[in-house]
Amino acid sequence: MSSPAERYAAARRRSAHPTLADFTADLGFSLDPFQVEACEALDEGAGVLVCAPTGAGKTVVGEFAVHKALAEGRKAFYTTPIKALSNQKYNDLVARYGEDRVGLLTGDNAVNGDAPVVVMTTEVLRNMLYAESPAIDGLGYVVMDEVHYLADRFRGAVWEEVIIHLPASVTLVSLSATVSNAEEFADWLVTVRGHTRVVVSEVRPIPLWQHMLVGGRVFDLFSLRPAAHAAELGETPRGQSTRDRGASVVDPELVRYVREHERRLDSWGGGNGGSRRDRDWHKPRHRPPSRTEVVERLDRAGLLPAITFIFSRNGCDAAVAQCLQSGLRLTDEAERAEIARIIDERTGSLPDEDLHVLGFWEWREGLLAGLAAHHAGLVPAFKETVEECFVRGLVKAVFATETLALGINMPARTVVLERLVKWNGEAHVDVTPGEYTQLTGRAGRRGIDVEGHAVVVWAPGMDPSVVAGLASTRTYPLRSSFRPSYNMAVNLVGSFGRARARELLASSFAQFQADRSVVGLARSAARHEREAERAAAEMTSEGGDVAGYARLRREIADRERELSRDSAAKRRIEAADALAALRPGDVIRVPSGRRQGLAVVLDPGITDLADPRPLVLTEDKWAGRLGSVDFPTPVAALARVRVPKNFNHRSPHARRDLASTLRAARVENDLGARRVKQRSAAADDPVLADLRRALRHHPVHALPDREDRVRAAERYLRAVAEAEATHRRMAERTGSLTRQFDRTCDVLEELGYLVPEAAPLVPADTDEPVPVDDVPRVTGEGRRLARIWSDGDLLIAECLRAGAWRGLGPAELAAAVSTLVFEARRELPGQPAVPGGAVAAAIAEMRRIRARLQDVELDRGLPATRDLDLGFAWAAYRWADGQSLDRVLAGAEQAGTELSGGDFVRWARQLIDVLDQLAKVADESVAGVARAAVGRVRRGVVAVAVSG
Repeated sequence: MSSPAERYAAARRRSAHPTLADFTADLGFSLDPFQVEACEALDEGAGVLVCAPTGAGKTVVGEFAVHKALAEGRKAFYTTPIKALSNQKYNDLVARYGEDRVGLLTGDNAVNGDAPVVVMTTEVLRNMLYAESPAIDGLGYVVMDEVHYLADRFRGAVWEEVIIHLPASVTLVSLSATVSNAEEFADWLVTVRGHTRVVVSEVRPIPLWQHMLVGGRVFDLFSLRPAAHAAELGETPRGQSTRDRGASVVDPELVRYVREHERRLDSWGGGNGGSRRDRDWHKPRHRPPSRTEVVERLDRAGLLPAITFIFSRNGCDAAVAQCLQSGLRLTDEAERAEIARIIDERTGSLPDEDLHVLGFWEWREGLLAGLAAHHAGLVPAFKETVEECFVRGLVKAVFATETLALGINMPARTVVLERLVKWNGEAHVDVTPGEYTQLTGRAGRRGIDVEGHAVVVWAPGMDPSVVAGLASTRTYPLRSSFRPSYNMAVNLVGSFGRARARELLASSFAQFQADRSVVGLARSAARHEREAERAAAEMTSEGGDVAGYARLRREIADRERELSRDSAAKRRIEAADALAALRPGDVIRVPSGRRQGLAVVLDPGITDLADPRPLVLTEDKWAGRLGSVDFPTPVAALARVRVPKNFNHRSPHARRDLASTLRAARVENDLGARRVKQRSAAADDPVLADLRRALRHHPVHALPDREDRVRAAERYLRAVAEAEATHRRMAERTGSLTRQFDRTCDVLEELGYLVPEAAPLVPADTDEPVPVDDVPRVTGEGRRLARIWSDGDLLIAECLRAGAWRGLGPAELAAAVSTLVFEARRELPGQPAVPGGAVAAAIAEMRRIRARLQDVELDRGLPATRDLDLGFAWAAYRWADGQSLDRVLAGAEQAGTELSGGDFVRWARQLIDVLDQLAKVADESVAGVARAAVGRVRRGVVAVAVSG
């Protein structure tokens, strides 16, 4: 029961903000303090930046902006980063305001786009602003949901473009996850948008308990309750390491148990004598609890539903299979019936012939048992079904990759992290504090759970103090990814002129952060310079130039590395040439790797555009393609065997017979052959010999304390190099974006997309220059480029201008254009195969165009446009040719690219997007073919994904 004073204060607040009072009257719940603060600021005419944890209710502020716009007779745009979020928010707003007042605009759907409230993806709004769309007239409020996406390196620039270009009359509502530099972001918003209030809430709506699962026992990670722990964190000194920060709050019982557990593992078998090898043989390996055991443990504790994050698609699918094989079932008969109904409703439009290749029946069996995987490899219909079943409490255990931590609202009671290391596409790296916070933020369902739970599965070497420090660190800075693209440059110059465009870029968040970072860089440079002075004093000797001696050593090491790289490159070329000489029936030896041993060549795998990838059969009956990475040294035919005509390497019987023939055809030099040790290139290099001679004759070489002096000289050289590099970074960051924009415009001028800037005229009777109107500033080709939205925008425009795609059919065009869209998840050892004939010729021409473009870019100091990726060409060709999904995916794997159903659908959708753009901007000879290609690609499972 509130006091009279509190009731009076609430009444005054309602009278001061009648629009807000009207909005909250229909909510059915009272607002949290941060929501009240943000909504009142918005009602008072300020823009707002709201930063709060996942599930805290940030979107209520955005919904109030929509309500306020309707009350004022103005428009509101609600932008989201992904289509799934747009659809979700559209349904929410329709439920409140009705279909006639709410519209939806995404890349795939256009519903009631003239409505006063429109939900859209951020790219749609960006395109409206550049096109000066009349839909902007009367716009009063723009809500940018998930505004922290501006840190995304692929799409982040779109958010900054919108924020900069929105009319000054529009009030901006920015909703973000908790970031550690919210004040910095708000300072920038003030500079570009005017008065902006920052509202930050660190309070989770549902308290989070952190745990560790060690063996079969679950321990609290912290010694304090969540609320007390949060207070403790506020007093934690800055600058502490993650481990030190965690050690101060970690549960001592957990620490003792982990130490005892590791001691038992280390000492097992050590007290009975015997050799170390015997002790190691009997020493038990740590066996983590199975996924079934973890789920059952959570079920007994009442902690389901749960999301288990596994940083591997295959691992997610395997987890569901393991649980099913163990007999785990988490649903009752009524729940299974409801799940079956949702499956039929969501997937009924999928073609029957595609169900098997998509793994439909195995996926359905898991769902009916209350188990599911969720990752990018699933087709959209499968993911959406899993999401609906989970939100409705029908699916109890989901195994997901980290992509689930972003986007749609899908909270759980418990989050489980199997590992704290993940593959980032290049290396295995530790999960960062920001990623940990994002992953565990899914735990705790508002209005359902009293508390949420996060469980980390312990493994040997995992220090609880480090985990506690990771969980207690709230460092998640927002870093701009804004960079001027070619499309952005022609749009900016066409709309504002080059001078005004420079000013706009200088006002970006990226430049704002770069300018602020210069202060820190200056301190860093001064520190390196002081270190260089100290090292110089230590290295100085009357016996000679110690720094010069150290530089000689560095030159020798650099030369040795250079020779080693050259030798390795030469060996790779020789290996590729040797592979190209192979013929069917050649018996070769695979020198290393999983396929080590004898093999017979079935198909040399030679194409015009790719390194040879021979199809081989090994002695153990494995058939598949190998690449140059499998042959570090040149391979030679040891013998020949007869390969039957029309040999089918997919037939187990045929593989067995040919493998038997291979084993019978052993030759004397196939096993135990000695490798000829090649003479090192360094042994015969005259430059290296001269450097080594100069080193031996240097005066410092004979000093008795030479090594001590050289170590000081190494520190001196490192400090000098660091100081120089820091000064270069300072110079680069000052005005860095405008310099990059000028270079981008220089490339566009050279290639004929922009009209060169006219110099200002100076009349004879004055020293003041008169500005010259340089309209038209964009050429016809530039206007076409302004309508191409793709990472390879300029390369696409160049290919259109050069006629690289004239004469291609729909399937051929789809294959050629796919090389500009597709990006392999990991680097492949060789180039994938591509369709021959017209497709191969078109791709060869595209590569020549890119090479010319790269020369221009490098001359102007710009990074080169990304190279073509051939990995989707065969899949795009076969699909547009009308072939079945099963054959398309099998053919892609044979060509060198492994695709899941979800991967295929995602890349096909992106291919449709670019083909659709070509249909609008290309000459009719290509545009007509592009329209036909869109129709051929948008079929079957792809059509379901696009329209769903």
